Amino acid sequence: MAFRRLLRGMRLPLLLAAQALLVTCATAQNGPVVATGAMRNTMFNGQLAGLVRLDSLCTPGTYGLGPVEYLRGELLLWDGHPYRATAAGDSAMRVEERPDSRAPFFVHQRVTQWTEVTLPDSVTDLPALDAFLTARFGSAGTPFAFTLSGTFQGIDLHLVDVSPGRTIAGPDDAHQENKHFHLSEVTADALGFFSTKHKAVFTHHDTNIHVHAITTARDRMGHVEAFTIAPGACRLRVAR
Repeated sequence: MAFRRLLRGMRLPLLLAAQALLVTCATAQNGPVVATGAMRNTMFNGQLAGLVRLDSLCTPGTYGLGPVEYLRGELLLWDGHPYRATAAGDSAMRVEERPDSRAPFFVHQRVTQWTEVTLPDSVTDLPALDAFLTARFGSAGTPFAFTLSGTFQGIDLHLVDVSPGRTIAGPDDAHQENKHFHLSEVTADALGFFSTKHKAVFTHHDTNIHVHAITTARDRMGHVEAFTIAPGACRLRVAR
């Protein structure tokens, strides 16, 4: 009899513990990668106006990237902070937190838990990172966000900077007025999205990744064309 009372007394704590475990597991689950618009529609079909406004996504744990509407700059959403980089002449840029920014195409993911992945010493540039992620995760077929943070020997960035009213009939038109920047020996945070199934949606036709980067000083940001890193200089995390 006393044993039965003991079991009854244990049920509530066990039930509460199980519920807490379920809540923890649900909280730790990352959201899906969400694509709004598509790169191909902007480059070929004239979809230049914004389809998403960043203040609708500015919550802690949300990461995303895309161009400014009408291809007037680059956007990076880092842990809910909406950074916009625009050209200030041919050799300078302005980086601001602008939740009112809009994008004609954008990709984002709500991340509650990152998984750190050991980066091989052979991964020292952008093509090698693309190849490594494809070999490691490509067969799963699931898109995900990733970050690469640390000291970069060099980063080549660009900002799209299309003149107002210009007609865009393809990538050449979209990138003809790009502003280019080279950063040397800089600490930065790079955000990328990986997918083998979203070419011309949020990755270009010849790669499985799309990457933007911002300095830790938050004063330089843009689309990553190339980078170089030394072995062990950066930390790779994936939202898987």
